[in-house]
Amino acid sequence: MVTGIILIRAVREKVHDVAQQLVGLKEVSEIYSVAGRWDLVAMVRVPSLEALEDVIAGHLAHAGGICQTETLVACRAYSKIDLERLFSEAG
Repeated sequence: MVTGIILIRAVREKVHDVAQQLVGLKEVSEIYSVAGRWDLVAMVRVPSLEALEDVIAGHLAHAGGICQTETLVACRAYSKIDLERLFSEAG
């Protein structure tokens, strides 16, 4: 499982629309509206780096209202929640 944390800067009037569009993707588990340099943070969980690239190139690149993105790839998760178990049960 690969977790991508995608930081998104959106057109001011389109932040809500971008969030609604992206949260509809099966690979996106959560979208957060945040304060600071970025408008949204998307949590993407996919089986491989290639699948993460497909989400970025296939969906984000064509989504209207996105000005800029930066993608972080999680190397290790520190969590009280067993994410592997949670996502294997959901899928």
